Amino acid sequence: MLGMALAALDGTIVSTAVPQIVADLGGFSVFSWLFSGYLLAVTVTLPVYGKLSDTFGRKPVLIAGIILFLIGSLLCATAWNMASLIAFRVVQGLGGGALQGTVQVIAADLYPLKERPKIQAKLSTVWATSSIAGPALGGLLAGYADWRWIFMINLPVGALALWLVIKYLREPNRATSAKSADAATDRAPRHRVDWAGALAVFATGALLVTALVQGGVAWPWVSAPSFAFFGGSAVLAALTVVIERRATNPIIPGWVWRRRTIAAVNLALGALGLLMVAPTVFLPTYAQSVLGLGPIAAGFVLSAMTLSWPISAALSSRVYNRIGFRLTAVTGISLALLVLLAFPLLPYPGQAWQPALIMLLLGAALGIFQLPLIIGVQSTVGWSERGTATASILFCRQVGQSVGAALFGAVANGVLAARLTNAPTPGLPDDLDSVSKALENPATLTEEAADYLRRAMDSAVEYVFLGAAGAAAVSLLVLIFVAPRRFPVLKDPE
Repeated sequence: MLGMALAALDGTIVSTAVPQIVADLGGFSVFSWLFSGYLLAVTVTLPVYGKLSDTFGRKPVLIAGIILFLIGSLLCATAWNMASLIAFRVVQGLGGGALQGTVQVIAADLYPLKERPKIQAKLSTVWATSSIAGPALGGLLAGYADWRWIFMINLPVGALALWLVIKYLREPNRATSAKSADAATDRAPRHRVDWAGALAVFATGALLVTALVQGGVAWPWVSAPSFAFFGGSAVLAALTVVIERRATNPIIPGWVWRRRTIAAVNLALGALGLLMVAPTVFLPTYAQSVLGLGPIAAGFVLSAMTLSWPISAALSSRVYNRIGFRLTAVTGISLALLVLLAFPLLPYPGQAWQPALIMLLLGAALGIFQLPLIIGVQSTVGWSERGTATASILFCRQVGQSVGAALFGAVANGVLAARLTNAPTPGLPDDLDSVSKALENPATLTEEAADYLRRAMDSAVEYVFLGAAGAAAVSLLVLIFVAPRRFPVLKDPE
């Protein structure tokens, strides 16, 4: 849980310190790479760490990840300009990829199927606590100390986590892995690592995530850089397939997609990553721009989701033990679909408790949806495949999040641009970049113009939530038509 806290806190604690970082180091035009660079490194390393944990064991991979994360944190605290800070954030992300994937696998290794929901719920509380405490702690450190302390605080937490892991983590001895019920495959010797495949996966993921993150921001979607990055990622993806087919022990083995259970969960959680962009990215903007809340109050509206998520996840075992993993997940995503469709029905401008209630219900629905799928996949594979299988579903979720950020960002921008073009009210901003500034300082607008902008933002976010509902519908269809009725669960070893 301490190791997971490093990655969870890092994603939220930095956000509130951005103004102080930019004031000190400059580089406002590229500061978004503080988050994009970290996300990129985490995403592209997940499959690599998953395979390494299956090859060399979880403990050495987790230890290496913590050490690399702490080195990156120390380097971030010593950054002298924005470019160096972005580079060091990438180093942090290289360690964060090991933390996010390996901790989930260790939980499945150490706890039998009946106990996994409890430990997974505890891990979920780490994320819930971090989402609430991270922004507040980051604001306090940036405002009353120095922004560099938001990275230095990782050192004592990480040192304690490292000491506990080294001293107390004892991995179960698994001389041979149980074969999955989906298919039997021959295994190569454990200690042969497909480094060419690892490099190909890393390069493909780097180009693809960069294209998704920067498209429409650093350059237009229809432009030479966009075509170059997407085209390059397609070529590298084809090369990766060729390399992995020839490798004796590939980083992303073919069975990840040949087995219906894992393939269906990969697609379903990829759609989850896509739909999660709506509440996590656009709801705070909605709360501040439409409801007129401050940043802290807007954060609490979003935090309602993180409060109900771990509770419903902890209780999900009572459901899937009776009706199975698939039907439980179908129930959860069906409820999430209804909740997302309810968001556009909220009154304008409405009260803060209304979107907070929506988030509370959404968190409860997604807790029932996600955890049974992760535990279900982990229960269908043996020890030597568990790291790869877990990493594949986390990787798909991360890629879905990147796709969602790009797709829904384009949707929101398109709606706002159309509203500005057809505006009957004079005195409105001329471009999208000026909309947020105008809403932050409504005194610069007439009352009629400010209300028109708020309604335009309300409409844009409504379309985003409808898109998220579409992603939930895709996930539901995948579970119904692709996933097997019963997951081929292996018996826990004696």
